Amino acid sequence: MHDRRHTIISEFSGIKYENSDHGVYEYLKRTALANPHTDIKLVGPDDKEVVFPRSVSIIPKKPTPIKPHPLGLEASDLLDFAHVTESRKISSFLVDSFARVTSNKVNELKGLVPGIDFSKDPRELTWEEAEKLIGAFKKVKWIGPDLDSLSTIGESQVNAAIKNILNPDFISVVERKPRVFRGGVPFVVEVGVAYGGAAGKTTENAVGGNILRFANKVPLLFDGATCAITEAVKGLQWKRYGIDDFDNSPISVLVNVSSVYIPYSGVGKQSVAQEDEIIEEIRLAVMDTLRNLQRYLSNVRSRNIQESKYKTIMRYVNQLSGDLEELTGTKKGKIETSLKSLIETKYNKVFKDEEAREDSSPSEN
Repeated sequence: MHDRRHTIISEFSGIKYENSDHGVYEYLKRTALANPHTDIKLVGPDDKEVVFPRSVSIIPKKPTPIKPHPLGLEASDLLDFAHVTESRKISSFLVDSFARVTSNKVNELKGLVPGIDFSKDPRELTWEEAEKLIGAFKKVKWIGPDLDSLSTIGESQVNAAIKNILNPDFISVVERKPRVFRGGVPFVVEVGVAYGGAAGKTTENAVGGNILRFANKVPLLFDGATCAITEAVKGLQWKRYGIDDFDNSPISVLVNVSSVYIPYSGVGKQSVAQEDEIIEEIRLAVMDTLRNLQRYLSNVRSRNIQESKYKTIMRYVNQLSGDLEELTGTKKGKIETSLKSLIETKYNKVFKDEEAREDSSPSEN
């Protein structure tokens, strides 16, 4: 099925809608990447079909509701919750209304804000007290938010989808731990980097870097310039990771932001607002994947250098054998056979060591 799929897609490489960055083909291609459990078929204007077969058979689990996390809350959020709670004490209100808050955490908070009466009605909470509690939240060490409310793609699924759709020479995938931003809303960043093969943005005469943006597994095709994902990816120092020019390299960077509330920058919902917490998480995730890519590219360059040396040396074996025959009296054929055996033994070991280093890369295809 894998080989057949590549044959099917290559048959329609000349179709105009397939080469469009904002067309139906590109939208479905990205949908298949972010939803690898789906089986997608596109029937073109000329009745020809393009098929994106499912990459995995695992169906994503259904999200479940969770409570807001204390981190990321603002004073106004805390007061809003306090005014609608059925709890009669601030202590029970915190435990009942927010995730990861236990009686032990409440006791810890009491030590940080001794001026607040935790036994009074939460509806009597003042703005000043709410700000003190928010400040205390930031001093407590919390367990991260639960992922049950989010439906992420998953590391292994991203890997399988990229391999199935892009068939690159190298893949590196990272899923960050859940974080929170304004209002205590949890979010998760997933990143997959593909290099070589069908990765990158194909133009008429070249292949360039491509940023594949997703929010809750939905492709974002427009308004890329104002998106937090673009800001985070473009702002990296790519040369540090072996990519001299991102815009002219065969590389695709898939970024999916999952959250119960995506802060879009416009009513079109085609770009993620440039929230500092989200940009930083995307940067860290992409940097994690690029460290693996850097090792891979370093190994490839090292292998290419060794292969070049091997070919250069082998070119002179015949001449050297003839010269040694005149000096030693030993037949040229015997000397040539011995020299080739010596060179091949040395470089076979070098090539095996290079392959071992490539195989040791944790996320390499």
